[in-house]
Amino acid sequence: MSEKTIDNSVPESAGTKRVTVATLTAMVIGSMVGAGVFSLPRRFASETGIYGALIAWTLAGAGMLMLAFVFQTLAVRKPKLDSGVYAYAKAGFGEYLGFFSAFGYWASACAGNTTYWILIMSTIGGIASWLGEGDTVVAIALSSIGIWVFAILILRGVREAATINRIVTIAKIIPILVFIIVAILCLNVDVFIDNLSGSGVGSLFDQVNGTMLATVFVFLGVEGASVYSRYAQRREDVGRATILGFVSVLSVFATVTIVSYGILPQAEIAKLRQPSMAGVMEAAVGSWGSVFVSIGLIVSVLGAYLAWTLMAAEVLFVAAKDSDMPKFLRRTNSADAPVSALVMTTIVIQAMLFVTLISDDAFNFMLNMTSALTLIPFLLVALYAVKLVATRDTYAENPEGFRRDVIVGVLATMYTSFLLYAAGPKYMLLSLIIYAPGTLLFVMSRREQGRTLFSPVELLILVVSITGAAVGIVALATGVITI
Repeated sequence: MSEKTIDNSVPESAGTKRVTVATLTAMVIGSMVGAGVFSLPRRFASETGIYGALIAWTLAGAGMLMLAFVFQTLAVRKPKLDSGVYAYAKAGFGEYLGFFSAFGYWASACAGNTTYWILIMSTIGGIASWLGEGDTVVAIALSSIGIWVFAILILRGVREAATINRIVTIAKIIPILVFIIVAILCLNVDVFIDNLSGSGVGSLFDQVNGTMLATVFVFLGVEGASVYSRYAQRREDVGRATILGFVSVLSVFATVTIVSYGILPQAEIAKLRQPSMAGVMEAAVGSWGSVFVSIGLIVSVLGAYLAWTLMAAEVLFVAAKDSDMPKFLRRTNSADAPVSALVMTTIVIQAMLFVTLISDDAFNFMLNMTSALTLIPFLLVALYAVKLVATRDTYAENPEGFRRDVIVGVLATMYTSFLLYAAGPKYMLLSLIIYAPGTLLFVMSRREQGRTLFSPVELLILVVSITGAAVGIVALATGVITI
């Protein structure tokens, strides 16, 4: 008997332009290598020493690799599901949780893009004090101009914007690699040894736990090729791009973190101004090093902002095409750019910029919010992979890799569940404050279709989300939690 194979062809649609595996890989790397890598030294030194950092990267690397494998597997076994993070949640757990996944992923992208502008302005603020750490009125005004300039650029065409991102991805890797080489050459063995155990607060477990949201933030984008899958030439390219991008970036992130401990004592790194990589470079070679890294950061962050804005708009657009978002988000222009989705994304980024004015630590707050908002969509993707092997969906026709996929799915689910624990109640409640109002878009979509607004199960989910949001608002009002 001949074994049946899965149809891996990508559905064609009029006017859709295809991109290569190299461009998809660049989208993954471009999405992951952004603000996060330049903030790693301070983020880790604030929590732990070298031992804790090594454990954290091992756990994060293994966990995110499992998640990357999940995206790779689902891309092949479910080739007709576009915009993976959202589509997988919907296929596995129904329309409302699919909507939640799309909305949460989109909101996390908006929060992440906000951190990029904060870091750019904080970088320039090193020589222009009136920009502060990226959270002054002037800094917000300049950032606002930037986000709308980028919106206009993307409206000229998705393919053109993706090509620009590929070029920027290559350019921004150079200063990071130079930093690694310089840090290795200037490494002080005595300082490195003193930083081994670290001086983090609490046990080694607590130290590692404190770095988890930071690792989530820098790994966001591992799903980039999946989100952008409707443009792939071949479905297999989505999985290849995901793994290639992940492995490349993991090695860079871990190295940047560890070599920094050989330049300055942990306590001094923890006090550095963001971007802390610039401060470490300055300590190693002088002021030119800080300028060099700062320029690289601006190029890197602008490239990442472009990639994330593309992905955020794409999620809204595909969800609207599937009637899980209101019809107005389906609108495109002659260049195939999702106009309404892009404008809505830019407006929310603008609103989040205003919120940073009242935050005690705007960058870290938005960084943690970005990570927290992504956890529910990631967990749903991992659970969908487990559901496929449990029900043997597609495995009856093609059982190849079944045992591997069981292990990968379970481990990815365990890892994302641990991340929810690491995030803690503060960021989960703040996330629900954002999630709950988003249901209005779901209601608009259901009314447009003349359908019942909520099924009994969906109503239960709504009640839980609204209750959590209410608790979060009360906690904010009473000062139990702060931003």
